[in-house]
Amino acid sequence: LTLKNLFNQHQVERMMKMKGMSAMMIFALVLMFEAVSILEAANCDPMQLSPCLGAIMSNTKPSPGCCSRLNDQKPCLCQYVRNPNLKQYVNSPGSRNVASSCGVTIPNC
Repeated sequence: LTLKNLFNQHQVERMMKMKGMSAMMIFALVLMFEAVSILEAANCDPMQLSPCLGAIMSNTKPSPGCCSRLNDQKPCLCQYVRNPNLKQYVNSPGSRNVASSCGVTIPNC
């Protein structure tokens, strides 16, 4: 091996390592953006479901706004079921009817 060949081999190895690091960084950025979009989509605040209150209490058909909010809150439903202050409302017949009408399954957590 000449010094020139050794130098070129070192450069190639270095470029390959940099390429691998770049790919890992891009992958990490994609994961971060996905996590942020999930967090933004599910702001776990039961007050977000207030448009559903009338339908839950009166056993009427839920509004499109209610169904939209309920779908947005799907990732939070287990949290609500586990909360002793909210569990009775989430598991009520009116809530189950609204969820069913909106095509949302209340999970068994």
